[in-house]
Amino acid sequence: MTTDTTALNDQPDTSNVDLGLLANVRVNMTVEVGNTQITLQDLLRLNEGSVVELDRMAGDPLDILVNGTPIAKGEVVVVGEKFGIRFGDIVDPRQRIETV
Repeated sequence: MTTDTTALNDQPDTSNVDLGLLANVRVNMTVEVGNTQITLQDLLRLNEGSVVELDRMAGDPLDILVNGTPIAKGEVVVVGEKFGIRFGDIVDPRQRIETV
């Protein structure tokens, strides 16, 4: 006797999803430092050297998003002469697949 897990929790069972077919699909990864809201007037006044205060504290983990969906928190690192991101708190894979 088999149990239909979809009927039990209204979510498809993604535990056995084979993502092999999607392995070469390109996605956009974004690292979000923070955000703020400003008026258009203030935006137009910005120039070289301007500073805009964000909603994050220095040292807070950064949001890592794939196609706009949060997948992890991380921190900026320097690799040679380039910036990189070190992944920290990663969203559970089951939660990530539900947003795909």
